[in-house]
Amino acid sequence: MKNIYLLLLAVTFMFSCSTEKNVKVTVENPSNFDRLTELVEIPIDTIKGKIPLTDSLVYVVKTTAGEVIPSQATFDRKIIFQPQLKANESKTFIITTGEAQKYESKTYGRLITERKDDFAWENDRVAFRAYGPALIAIDGPSNGFDVWYKRTNELVIDKWYKDDLAGVASYHNDNGGGLDDYKVGHSLGAGAMAPFINNKLLLNENFASEEILDNGPLRTTFQLTYKDLDVNGNKVAEKRTVSLDAGSQLSKVVQAYTIKEPMDVAAGFSKREKGDSIISQVEKGYLVYAEPKTAKVEGVYLGLVFPQGFNKTEVNSYEYTNPVSKKTDKYSHVLGVTTQQPNIPVTYYTGYGWAKFGFPTLQDFEKYLENFSTALKEPLKIKY
Repeated sequence: MKNIYLLLLAVTFMFSCSTEKNVKVTVENPSNFDRLTELVEIPIDTIKGKIPLTDSLVYVVKTTAGEVIPSQATFDRKIIFQPQLKANESKTFIITTGEAQKYESKTYGRLITERKDDFAWENDRVAFRAYGPALIAIDGPSNGFDVWYKRTNELVIDKWYKDDLAGVASYHNDNGGGLDDYKVGHSLGAGAMAPFINNKLLLNENFASEEILDNGPLRTTFQLTYKDLDVNGNKVAEKRTVSLDAGSQLSKVVQAYTIKEPMDVAAGFSKREKGDSIISQVEKGYLVYAEPKTAKVEGVYLGLVFPQGFNKTEVNSYEYTNPVSKKTDKYSHVLGVTTQQPNIPVTYYTGYGWAKFGFPTLQDFEKYLENFSTALKEPLKIKY
């Protein structure tokens, strides 16, 4: 009898050791609109004691039916995945451990050393780039964000650069998946930020260095570091941490200046001379700018979302002489102005929609921004 008892105890112990440990997570959409592409973030520190990692195992996310869905562990210790929730819907998922999975990447970014140190990033909806140090001697400083208009879910950065540099197909022409027709120059371009002192923008130069923190499949995050700025005789360091999620029209920007006193800052868009339109919703925290029709493109809508709200929005203009070309041009911006507090970076979102890829009208894109802004105030609810 004693031997039988010991055998049963050993079998029970072995079974308990082999049993898969997991955590059930219920995610609820509290909003009255669908949130089908939004990522939910599960802090790893909330589950690591319940699901210890061993050997080569990683965290995986499953539906209650046992299907493994794409997920990612981020540099800031979060597990992210798309719960794909309709209005007021909730779903339950299981986080457990398993072998590393290979998912189709929906986000991507890299330093383009073959093209003057551009840093380009994209997802399955949109694409952007920032200009690197090698371009300053050729075109002068350019601190703004550029956008590439996409109308394909495919990742295009590598192909567009390769074909352009090889003379096969210029990315300034739409060869089936979109094109680059946006003009930046010495401006904020499509949603970059700068100090706004005495009603004047203090634009920095191109980024000095870059670091990739995440690179897909669901989120790409990187950091751009700039040279110090002179703000009223004080040296101010500047750093941008940018992330882009799968399915999103907007990049998240965490803009940090090393300041000892509150400082007004502004993000915004280059304003064209005619044919554009502006929608400013200060109380809702978003700004829409419709680009005028060009010879190649129409129906492009740029958007800013400030979760902390704007102090104001305004149009600001100035003249600038390019130190390389010696040409003087006039620049105007549509700005959203806010205040950065010492040691607290400003977080905001910038991006675009295109009539050829999901946003037939300006009103459609404005509704997207309105829902996006509301979703930031009504985060997905998580129950463990």
